[in-house]
Amino acid sequence: MRGAVDDSTRRRAEYSTDASNYRVVPQVVAFPRDVDDALAALETARGLGVPVTSRGGGTSVAGNAVGTGLVLDWSRHVNRVHAIDPEAGTARIDPGVVMAALQRQAASHGLRFGPDPSTQARATLGGMIGNNACGPRAVAYGRTADNVLELDVVDGRGRRFTAGKGLDPVPGLDALVGGELELLRTELGRFGRQVSGYSLEHLLPERGADLAKALVGTEGTVVTLLGATVRLVPIAASPVLVVLGYPDMPSAADAVPALLAHGPLAIEGMDARLVDVVRRVKGATAVPPLPEGAGWLMVEVGGADLDEAMARAGALAADAGTAAVGIFPPGPQAAAMWRIREDGAGLGGRTPSGAQAWPGFEDSAVPPEKLGGYLRELEALMARHRVDGLAYGHFGDGCLHLRLDVPMERGGQPLREFMTDAAHLVAAHGGSMSGEHGDGRARSELLPVMYSERAIRVFEAFKDLLDPDDLLNPGVLVRPRPLDADLRRPHARPLPAASGFSFAHDAGDFTTAVHRCVGVGKCRADSTATGGFMCPSYLATRDEKDSTRGRARVLQEMANGSLVSRGWSSPEVHQALDLCLSCKACSSDCPAGVDMAQYKAEVLHRTYRRRLRPVNHYVLGWLPRWSRLVTGVPGLARLANAALGIRPLAKAVLRVGGMDTRRQMVSFAPTPFRAAVRRGRVEVSSGQGTSTRPPVLLWTDSFSDSLAPSVPAAAVRVLRAAGYEVIVPDHDACCGLTWISTGQLDGARDRLRHLLEVLGPYAVNGIPIVGLEPSCTAVLRSDLLDLLPDDPRAVAVSRATHTLAELLTAPAPVGPGDRWQLPDLSAVTAVVQPHCHHHAVMSYTADRGLLTEAGATFSTLAGCCGLAGNFGMERGHYEVSVQVAENALLPALRAAAPGDVLLADGFSCRTQADQLAGVRGVHLAELLAEHLPGAGVTR
Repeated sequence: MRGAVDDSTRRRAEYSTDASNYRVVPQVVAFPRDVDDALAALETARGLGVPVTSRGGGTSVAGNAVGTGLVLDWSRHVNRVHAIDPEAGTARIDPGVVMAALQRQAASHGLRFGPDPSTQARATLGGMIGNNACGPRAVAYGRTADNVLELDVVDGRGRRFTAGKGLDPVPGLDALVGGELELLRTELGRFGRQVSGYSLEHLLPERGADLAKALVGTEGTVVTLLGATVRLVPIAASPVLVVLGYPDMPSAADAVPALLAHGPLAIEGMDARLVDVVRRVKGATAVPPLPEGAGWLMVEVGGADLDEAMARAGALAADAGTAAVGIFPPGPQAAAMWRIREDGAGLGGRTPSGAQAWPGFEDSAVPPEKLGGYLRELEALMARHRVDGLAYGHFGDGCLHLRLDVPMERGGQPLREFMTDAAHLVAAHGGSMSGEHGDGRARSELLPVMYSERAIRVFEAFKDLLDPDDLLNPGVLVRPRPLDADLRRPHARPLPAASGFSFAHDAGDFTTAVHRCVGVGKCRADSTATGGFMCPSYLATRDEKDSTRGRARVLQEMANGSLVSRGWSSPEVHQALDLCLSCKACSSDCPAGVDMAQYKAEVLHRTYRRRLRPVNHYVLGWLPRWSRLVTGVPGLARLANAALGIRPLAKAVLRVGGMDTRRQMVSFAPTPFRAAVRRGRVEVSSGQGTSTRPPVLLWTDSFSDSLAPSVPAAAVRVLRAAGYEVIVPDHDACCGLTWISTGQLDGARDRLRHLLEVLGPYAVNGIPIVGLEPSCTAVLRSDLLDLLPDDPRAVAVSRATHTLAELLTAPAPVGPGDRWQLPDLSAVTAVVQPHCHHHAVMSYTADRGLLTEAGATFSTLAGCCGLAGNFGMERGHYEVSVQVAENALLPALRAAAPGDVLLADGFSCRTQADQLAGVRGVHLAELLAEHLPGAGVTR
């Protein structure tokens, strides 16, 4: 092979699981660069008798994409859309092409691929073909099988052929079908979402004897997909979303048959408790106003134009059996509703009580007319087994998504008991245990509950015609592994919180925390295209090891202790975490709430506590200490700046300090901000506004004080102009950010205790605290509570801390009822780079609102700047740091017009722009201060 072949322990750990409950460690992972590479790998595996599992985005929830032998990752290189034929309405694709990439290219022709699962931003077409994926709009466009025309495949015998209509490519298949016509006509294909087992009904003569469609949903057990030709459909014009409220989910399901008569594009069901989780996790503004109800149907209708679509929406609402109706034409509210649904796969991973919910009984389906009754009996079954979960799904197809808080840490027996009872319930309603995700290791054992013994033998015969040696994804569908074998969670050892973070949200256990990652894989999506920030290093390298999920898998293996066996100091763990920028974007963008920045800090803390650390931990991790030392001695800052301005000397310092010599050293302020206040150079009292406002405490973090004093000075001018009495503490109050990012958590805790001594009295007396450096402000809002969970002052300080934009745009009591008139920014055109921690912890919503209200013209970048605190300065990270900056920041700066402003509150973001593009960024405080009446723009 020309592509990489990797049998390292770390790589095998990353691929030991998908988005399911199962852990199966492969012998080797290979990354074919093209089809010839894949054929060579398959030939080698056949010769050695090694099992093969194909893998796309690794989002399979039933354990379809894990195996004991060779895992082929198609997503890395074999991921092209080769051709789109707009006239024929077809596309020829590689198995590793991500669904969203096909949609983007097809959209330029007014076309789309019909089925669209919620994971389309990272799921591959090969995986969708393997599982017969469907998504919300299968009501209108059918399943993946209904949209596949031809498949280029190689079977377990090594025979390569094109599968389409006709059975000739597989000797013996015609005889098998001819001998089982009655069974194929009666047991298979009974309703649209009958995905469990093999869909051999497509081989019937009246169905066109379509081998391509029959191979869809075989989960890589009979052939390996090399390429496909798929059908495209026109994009619906002006789709309108109708939201219908019902007393509960079963009542919503009862209404579905009447709505299907209107030919909708989608009918999705959504539980009120899931919406409550969205509000809690994403904020109240993430959920548009909804009609009254505890269960909703989201129904999308189309038309030739908006008027026709609105008319169809009205007609459908009249038949909905409810007066609780909301109609959303195309726009932000409709998009927000669909985002709720799209995040369901991750948000449904926690119950309302916060317990971990697991897949397994993930996507059962029944005929739509039976869905209401099925839901009522399922709720009773869940109550008997004392499990809970958040239900949602494709109600128009009778398909239900549900993850359950089965106590997996206790072993597989509770899972087996529930799954067995649930399988019998599904079968009693004429349903299918899988409605779109396949059976995998989770449900294959239960196929005899659904099918007759004769049907099971037919499945085995079909498998034996194509893969007689059982080398393709063995243990799935035919001769399956037990559903409670190979479970991941029961074998993980508890790792209780010690001297680091408290992990209070995860029962004080690091193992529970890292198992938040169930493999949804949103970290592998192109977040910069969707307004997210996760995961910057993966976007740069496209390597699973650099995704949040890949890192979590290695940490889970550390907790298991058998594969990654040296605990906190395991080389595999530190390799996996090396390119984590500690940007914290996963803490908000990951639907499961994984906080890899916190996990990385904990690992470094436990690895190096009371041990000699890497030199950059002392240089960069103690930067506030060095800055305070340099700026505290009169004249020393100027001397240091002059010395470090000599490039050979600066490179030597960088090299000795463990930093990249292509970087530049920071410049120290000759007069720190607090020193300027003490000397009377900055007036902070006696607000000059027209209304009486409460005093505010301006917290000057170490960066703002010693490295960027112009920022707090500008903030003082803005706050005084707004009428605030500004308080600047006499004492230093470092948040310990750089100690946290280098895992020096004991030192961070010491600094935070001192910070509480300084800021605590103000907070407990109701005085707002304004933070200026986003990463430091985020420490007070989040990490402070995890590091000092038992100190009531920590809660007070966290609640009292605000960004400048939050303070200036807030209603009483933080701000006055009579809002201050913001400076006029109508002449400003800005490129805005939000700091990752700002996005993740505080949200950038208030800043966007302020800029809009002030009249600025601006574009907000998505994605990290690439410096991310100390990451981009460290030796070995420069290239990735630049690659991350190329995702959004550097292209935006190159495209900016002369006179455009780079607005970046983060010191690291401004440093990156300056060092890589020669562009000086400004803080929001500086931008507002420059445009105060009478100030004059000095920039």
